[in-house]
Amino acid sequence: MYAIPLGAPGDDGKRVELRPLEPWHGEEFLAHLNRGREFINRFIPFGATAMDLDGARDVLQRYADRRAADTGSLHGLWLDGRLVGGVLLLNFDAANGTCEAGCWLEPAATGRGLVTRAARVLIDWAIESRGIHRVEWVAAAGNEASLNVARRLGMTRDGVRRGAHLHHDVRHDLEVWSVLAPEWREARARTTPEGIHDGTHDDH
Repeated sequence: MYAIPLGAPGDDGKRVELRPLEPWHGEEFLAHLNRGREFINRFIPFGATAMDLDGARDVLQRYADRRAADTGSLHGLWLDGRLVGGVLLLNFDAANGTCEAGCWLEPAATGRGLVTRAARVLIDWAIESRGIHRVEWVAAAGNEASLNVARRLGMTRDGVRRGAHLHHDVRHDLEVWSVLAPEWREARARTTPEGIHDGTHDDH
């Protein structure tokens, strides 16, 4: 099992790790959702579906099945040993070189740049290890925190899918952002000598 440290200046010495989020994390995942359910559920569907331990395990199992099928994956963010959110890959299609990345966080973990740093690791892996050419980021037009992550990742806003997402009986416009492999590599080359942006001033 991997555990990738994501610590950076500004974390007040807190230990931040990116790890796989698996079905056996069901109790921890449920406790995390219960802490931030109202906040998470504004835009993330599993905030409403994983209401008990069986529901939490079901969500995690679905993503474990996607990992096994090589069509997606779920990765948790632990802050000082507590699960506080995560990043994920959806619609992963290695043959066509495309995928979608996404995220979620509980309120106590915002303002530290955790998602931006974790998403960089995930996108870098998708492009450099799996040959993905286009990574999308799709978020509701009102989800400003998520859209800001897309901006910080250097993505381009491709357009809006009007009324494409039904959530809580409300139709939301979805903004589609993307980055292509050559753009990603060029941006990395302009950062630190190691090609890693520390995310110190990121908000999400």
